[in-house]
Amino acid sequence: MKKRILIITLIVTLVLGMAFSFMAFGTSNEPGSSNDPLVSKSYVDSKTSYKVIELKTGQQLIGKEGTEIILRSGIATAIDNGANGVSDLTAGKDLMTGMDVGLNHLLLVPRDDGRGINAVTDIFVMVRGDYTIN
Repeated sequence: MKKRILIITLIVTLVLGMAFSFMAFGTSNEPGSSNDPLVSKSYVDSKTSYKVIELKTGQQLIGKEGTEIILRSGIATAIDNGANGVSDLTAGKDLMTGMDVGLNHLLLVPRDDGRGINAVTDIFVMVRGDYTIN
């Protein structure tokens, strides 16, 4: 009899311990939890839609990590980081400083290290992601 009580007590303790550990370590994916935080519509829109930007001759658009750039009009050249270029996903090559950016080519800035484009003439670009204009 004592053996049965001991075994039942051990099983109950293990089950309760496992249940507690799931609750304590937040393995739940409930909306609003740290594993699935709530975000606003404006935040999602800012990360998933392109902005149309006008740059004047001589201005530079420097992208942050993951920024996408599409040249829509005008003439622009690439700005590299001194070692690696801006990824031209349309052409399948890296653009180094001074190389022409093709119209309607999708460019990707892989890291936040000073890569972007330089406006040789007044240009319009579509940008998705974070950037600075110099």
